[in-house]
Amino acid sequence: WIASLDLTTVAASVVLVNTQPVIVALLSAAVLHEVPARRQWIGIGVAVAGAVVVAAPDLAISSAGASRRALLGDILALIGAIAAALYFLVGRRLRAKLDLWPYVALVYGACFVTLVASAIAVDAPLFPQPAREIAIFAGLALGPMLVGHTGANWALRYLRAYVVNVALLGELIGATVLAALLPGIREIPPVTTVGGGALILAGIIVTSKPAR
Repeated sequence: WIASLDLTTVAASVVLVNTQPVIVALLSAAVLHEVPARRQWIGIGVAVAGAVVVAAPDLAISSAGASRRALLGDILALIGAIAAALYFLVGRRLRAKLDLWPYVALVYGACFVTLVASAIAVDAPLFPQPAREIAIFAGLALGPMLVGHTGANWALRYLRAYVVNVALLGELIGATVLAALLPGIREIPPVTTVGGGALILAGIIVTSKPAR
């Protein structure tokens, strides 16, 4: 998915990678036999539609200049969505057997080894790094990774994979709020973004409501 950002527009990439909830719901029904209720399908559809609304202004601009390069980026974003969906599906199954910390140690350890091996394979310099970059890496590890990502993995034991995954669309809302509040950005969202955010929030609430 990260590679797609260099090839296509951010809007197109974000919309495609955020089709995850639909993919997770379909795979959950087929593989785990955890079939979403009709209300939950509606909630997933509303949340994904909200993500499309958020990106709609940029999508309208980018569609005119579509190219093979952008098409490749779109395909990579969709592959990223499928890969993430499989990750949540596997996590849902394994968390029924493994406690949180052994599970995330296995997952994060495998990621660390793979990334270091990949960096060595392409001769990417790992050290030294400027102090500012190290601080950014540490912040990413402690915040989004250790708190956010680990929180999602914790939830997989208690909630179905598609419920956890659709809740992650709330990232779009959080990012919009942060972009508006941070002094270095001050990006005030347009009306379409606010409307799309409301749809996402409504979809998350509808999908997360426990079935009878």
